[in-house]
Amino acid sequence: MHLRVLLAGSLACAAIGFAPSAHAQDASLDAASARAWLTRIHDAATSQSFRGTLVVSASGMISGSRVVHYCSGSDQYERIESLDGQVRQVLRHNDVVHTVWPTRRVVLVERRGSVSTFPSLLHGAGDDGFVDYYQVRVEGTDRVAGFDAQVLQVQPRDAQRYGYRLWSEKATGLLLRAEVLGTRDEVLEAAAFTELVLGVKPQPQSVVRSMKTLDGYRIIRPQVIETRLEDEGWSMRVSVPGFRQISCVKRISPAAEGGRKGGEPLLQSVWSDGLTSVSVFIEPFDAQRHTRELQTSIGATQTVMRRFGEWWLTVMGDVPAPTLREFAKGIERVR
Repeated sequence: MHLRVLLAGSLACAAIGFAPSAHAQDASLDAASARAWLTRIHDAATSQSFRGTLVVSASGMISGSRVVHYCSGSDQYERIESLDGQVRQVLRHNDVVHTVWPTRRVVLVERRGSVSTFPSLLHGAGDDGFVDYYQVRVEGTDRVAGFDAQVLQVQPRDAQRYGYRLWSEKATGLLLRAEVLGTRDEVLEAAAFTELVLGVKPQPQSVVRSMKTLDGYRIIRPQVIETRLEDEGWSMRVSVPGFRQISCVKRISPAAEGGRKGGEPLLQSVWSDGLTSVSVFIEPFDAQRHTRELQTSIGATQTVMRRFGEWWLTVMGDVPAPTLREFAKGIERVR
């Protein structure tokens, strides 16, 4: 679950710590109940039409976004507009995503087979085996953005992953606030709505119209080809407990992008335990861009970059650093 968030309006509450209601149940749920709770939260993100303001925080950085989400039959439409920093707009119709930078007059058009950003929760890990690696506990009730919420604590059963605290709107199940918790239960990242309207009238054409209004923009459409690690000459020789590969694609940029030469392939393999994910990127080594190996941390997101012979490896995910290093060490060239 990728967050980058914290409510500006509840920073004072965060400073004195989370205090559940006096009626907190503090009861661990069995596997079936835990699965039902988390699935309800996840499903609400695709069955509810809403608009609101999301404020984000990680590593001392705070930024906000205006979010509009419409459900129309089986179709999903979404607009996310940044309120801080560089002007950016993300437009989505199902799995087609446009990322627009108006001041640069550039738009990136791509397909994302598994869209899982706040307030979505679960990743497409192929099953619900996440209950084997997390323990879910009901902590009580609270209020977020004017809504009554049920508070859940999601505790990892091992040191391979982070924990979470979730605020689920009582009537719909929609995720109102979420925190990623470190090994000492410290808040690494958080996400929350500071203002939210549920049940808004869907206006899908307002999103579609913006996606079609691209006159004067430089349009970047990376070629994305589904593949397998083995078919590309790679394998993951070390299995990280709980994580399964959920996708593997080869991206070929049609033009220079991020310093990468046009036509240069970038292999991306995504692994998930159901609640969080790790991406492994492999590309040809370029001495001009890949100047030094390093490890970085922003909030809960760790990144490891290193050279692998004639290749450059980037591993990124919302997991503890040792878990990320297991992925980095586990990848090997088989041909």
